[in-house]
Amino acid sequence: MRSWRVIAGLTALLIASLGLGCSGFFVDPILTGIAVGPAATIQTGTTVQLTTVGTYNDGSQKKISSNVSWSSATPEVAAVSQSGVVTGLSPGQSVITGAAETVSGSATVTVTLGGLSSINITAQDGFNNIVYGSSEQFVATGTANGQQIDITNSVSWSTNPPSIPSVSIDSKTGLLTTTSGPTSLVQFQVVATDLPTGISDNINFTVRP
Repeated sequence: MRSWRVIAGLTALLIASLGLGCSGFFVDPILTGIAVGPAATIQTGTTVQLTTVGTYNDGSQKKISSNVSWSSATPEVAAVSQSGVVTGLSPGQSVITGAAETVSGSATVTVTLGGLSSINITAQDGFNNIVYGSSEQFVATGTANGQQIDITNSVSWSTNPPSIPSVSIDSKTGLLTTTSGPTSLVQFQVVATDLPTGISDNINFTVRP
């Protein structure tokens, strides 16, 4: 009888120890990293679906399809939904971040102008002339796929004629600067050109003493 009890006791201990040992195999792995992709180039008005792949402390990897928080570093360039769909809004780049638990990853989305049909140039303050020694910022608005988009920093800026004493324009930003000194009035055109399509616009401008 005693032998039976001893065997029963040992059996119970063995079962308990096996139960404890097996429980270790079912501990959820810990998320240690997230890869976000793809790094993509899209046109304004189009979208791309980003995904997240998690890396865990047991070496495994798997796609994370829920409980991901998405954000865009430059939402005026690219907006991202909470399902990871990125929409191109204006030319430029934005870093898109996906976060889950305590870790996050990111990918860069580049937005190019798509469907451009026309460009309209305006002076930022509405002036059509300035005096020597001052400056003027010009703005280019593009019509693309029926939408108005600020493309000031994605067109190429120039003047016509291209060389004007004491007057220069930044080809990337559209900022016109002048130096003081001249005593004669000068009239010219400010030109903005979308290099991929060749579409351009111009505006008459005057610099006076």
